[in-house]
Amino acid sequence: MLLDARDLELIAVIPVEGLHGESSRVSAVYTAPPRNSFVAALRDIPEVWEIRWPEERAEGDEAIVGDFALHRMEAPDYLDDFFFDQEYRYIVGAARGGQGGQVFDMDEERKVADLPLEGMPHLGAGITWELDGRRVMAIPHIDKGQVSVFDMSDWSLITHIETDGPGFFMRSHENSPYAWVDVFFGPHHDRIHVIDKQSLEIVETLIPEPGKTAAHVEFDRRGETLLLSIWDDDGYLLWLDATTLEGLGRMPMKRPSGKYNVWNKTQYEEGTSH
Repeated sequence: MLLDARDLELIAVIPVEGLHGESSRVSAVYTAPPRNSFVAALRDIPEVWEIRWPEERAEGDEAIVGDFALHRMEAPDYLDDFFFDQEYRYIVGAARGGQGGQVFDMDEERKVADLPLEGMPHLGAGITWELDGRRVMAIPHIDKGQVSVFDMSDWSLITHIETDGPGFFMRSHENSPYAWVDVFFGPHHDRIHVIDKQSLEIVETLIPEPGKTAAHVEFDRRGETLLLSIWDDDGYLLWLDATTLEGLGRMPMKRPSGKYNVWNKTQYEEGTSH
């Protein structure tokens, strides 16, 4: 459904059908501001959908309503979990349960690289930063204990950072020297790793509450403090100094899960997944 953001009035209902008539579930819809569009991740058909609102329609666009048009891009494989570069030209995609990743150029509508991501990458938790004058991206894995780091200029692998188990969430901030990744799955779920973004090494492993899952770091707007969930029935939110890593306080809470900073999300902060 396409809704008017001002009053949630229904603008259009778009049937999710592939070029050959097959239907699909929609894994996610992303806003792509530089492209004036929404991008839909489809679980069951090998296509990428872009819903555009340009003043003039481009070749290959299918009219929806008003200035809105649907543009289909055939993909080499299913792409239902996405990571975007900062300019929203490139998609890194993977299918849930699949092995490996692929990079898709949305301008040229073609695959430009395959990525060695063997442990079911969680692309939705990927982040980027500058390293030696180049932009890199880091991706945690849901069923393998490592974080993969790639050079985004040519999509080459820089390194796999070995962790104490599979992780789910990864966060940083442009003002922080560190990237944080949890060890959400497996016997070491009470640990969380702090990675130096320049050396690409784990410089600290914290165990805030032995035996209780430590998960999902979220930074404040300025990257000075952060929140960490202790995911337990008798859990809490822990405040930490983002530089010294010292605890600043806590708030009791039962299994606190996702915490999302609206400013970091809407401003497309590089240490926050988009």
